Parts: sequence; structure tokens; C-alpha cells
Amino acid sequence: MQSVIQKVEAKYKKSAVVNVKSGDTVKVHQKIREGNKERVQIFQGMVIRCDRKDSHTSRITVRRIASGIGVEKSFLLHSPLVLKVEVTKRSKVRRNYLTYMRNRTGKSARLTGVEFDRMAVNAIVDTKAEEEEVKLAEEKAAAAEAEAAKKAAEEAVNEAKVQEALAKHDES
Repeated sequence: MQSVIQKVEAKYKKSAVVNVKSGDTVKVHQKIREGNKERVQIFQGMVIRCDRKDSHTSRITVRRIASGIGVEKSFLLHSPLVLKVEVTKRSKVRRNYLTYMRNRTGKSARLTGVEFDRMAVNAIVDTKAEEEEVKLAEEKAAAAEAEAAKKAAEEAVNEAKVQEALAKHDES
């Protein structure tokens, strides 16, 4: 029998999540809300930490170098803001926490790559995330269509004013 906490956790847990390990290079597609607009931002970097893999609070820490400065972001894998996690490269590591990579730069920061089946690892079907992406695309298309209709209406009003002015000019 499940406790109330387990039922709530199961409700918010995604049905399928990519198996991410430390040392992987990943692209994390995250939904960003700016004012009343929403967009998808991609953060690409190396996973230096994986926490609580089987829990609904599983978290990965991704590190990348941006303009010569190390930037780290933590992502909750079951968060509705994380739309997709895509593994692009898998490396051979012997630790779970790669915090020593913070001190490395240049060639010493490279890890040995390992062959893996990219299609099998990334082939996770999460219908909710796909529906969310489709919904965002539809909203964007609807906003663009509304803007085009508004512009066309303004053009029609302006054209009517021009025709009216020409008619008055012809009368006199």
C-alpha cells in the first residue's frame, strides 16, 4: 500500500527519463518564461553530478564553459520546465561526482569517449513533454497569425483612407 507522499510523488513523476550518467555531454531543453512569453532554451554541457536517480527529485548538475567562465546549472529531471534531455557524448569515468573537473582547463579537462547507441539512449517517449512542445508551437503560430491579421486589418484601413482621399481629390 502506498502512502500519501508516495502517491503525490508518483503523480508528478515523469513516465520516462533518459538514463544520464556522470561524464555525459548532454543538451537540456528547458522552458524559459520571460514576462508573458515562453521559449525553449538549450543548455549544453558535461554532467558532473547525478543525485537520487530513482527518486522524483533526481537532479543532474551540468557544467559548461561560457566566454571563458565555468557555468553550472542544476536541473530536476522530473520538472515540467525540463522538456527534454539528450545525451550527445558518453565518457569513461570512475566517479559519480566529477567536482575535480572545475579545476581543469584545456586538454586536461578532456575525458575519454565511449561508444554508445545514441538512438537507443535518447529514444524516450514522453507524451506529456511532446504535447507541451506542440502546444508551445501552436501558441507561437497563433500569436504570429493574430499579428498578421492585425497588420492586414491596419493595411485595409489605411488603403480605405487612401481611396477616400483620392475620391475627394477627384471630385474637386
